[in-house]
Amino acid sequence: MAYEFKLPDLGEGLTEGEIARWLVAEGDDIAEDQPLVEIQTDKTTVEIPSPAAGPVSQILVAEGETVPVGTVLVVIGGNGAPPARTSSEEPQRTVPAPPVETGRVQATPLVRKIAAELGVDLAIVTPTGSDGRITEEDVRGTVFLRGSSEEPQSTEGRREPVRGVRKKIVEHLTRAHREIPAVTFVEECDFSDVDLKQLLPLVLKATAESLKEFPELNARLERDEIVYLDRYDIGIAVQTDQGLVVPVVRNCDSRTLDELRTDVDALAEKARAGKLEPAELQGSTFTVTSAGKLGGLLVTPLINHPEVGILGIHRIADRPVVRDGAIAVRKLGNISVTFDHRVVDGARAAEFTLAVIRRLES
Repeated sequence: MAYEFKLPDLGEGLTEGEIARWLVAEGDDIAEDQPLVEIQTDKTTVEIPSPAAGPVSQILVAEGETVPVGTVLVVIGGNGAPPARTSSEEPQRTVPAPPVETGRVQATPLVRKIAAELGVDLAIVTPTGSDGRITEEDVRGTVFLRGSSEEPQSTEGRREPVRGVRKKIVEHLTRAHREIPAVTFVEECDFSDVDLKQLLPLVLKATAESLKEFPELNARLERDEIVYLDRYDIGIAVQTDQGLVVPVVRNCDSRTLDELRTDVDALAEKARAGKLEPAELQGSTFTVTSAGKLGGLLVTPLINHPEVGILGIHRIADRPVVRDGAIAVRKLGNISVTFDHRVVDGARAAEFTLAVIRRLES
């Protein structure tokens, strides 16, 4: 008897997934619960085990293809014949919508004209305008993401398609750069009395406590409203071989340093192994990034949309400084806060940064 395995609902509102890698080939015998396929979601790779045992009769979705939840991915057992599809199932495979489908989207005649000139299918454009309308910026942003159709591509060098985590990074940061008027404030911090082995938990704790003083930095802008959040779930930027991911440490305001350390270590390990669950990447209210020795004297991180601020810890090193009229050697490093100036005023961002520094130095 054939078993048709469909892309499962991975939770957290995810509606589709990309086939990152098949762990079996057609003709292989697979045991129940044996690793079957790796699915790439917004920012993580999920390994899915086989729900049944038997020969892999047919793989229906190729690596690199993105399909909606419920799409039949593979047939296990049976005689290898393609599974029957109803007319309602057929659109599940991700294919470009025909030109007539663009009539269903909301866009002005001018925007439609620009889309036609640039060769953009409005059906694949994410709208940001009021009432779900597609704007001219949305269309031009889509062109930026894929490379302008009017510019000839060079023929030199090795080419590799933008997929998985890198594709999401491109989309996410392009939107953040296009939409957010970001400003960065920087101040020096004396880390001489800070246990650097506990640096990230200390920063998370100091940040959460300071966010309570400056609630506009623990917020988001939704149309014409500022939403102030009453939870302190802070994302931590982690560099992996696949790209930058931002797992979330929950309830940073009420956790002990040891609890925060345990969470940070576990999330970082799972991130580098590509084993983060979708829920571990969702719902952050603010983000902290620290590149350690690679942090440089100053970096201006991009805001993790839809948040309105991100705090950066930069390289910490012994430096000469004047204390009580004499030169002393102290462990100094810069702390930056990049903020959305639509929501946060410059003076408040500066005061927030100084509050974090004061807590760390004390």
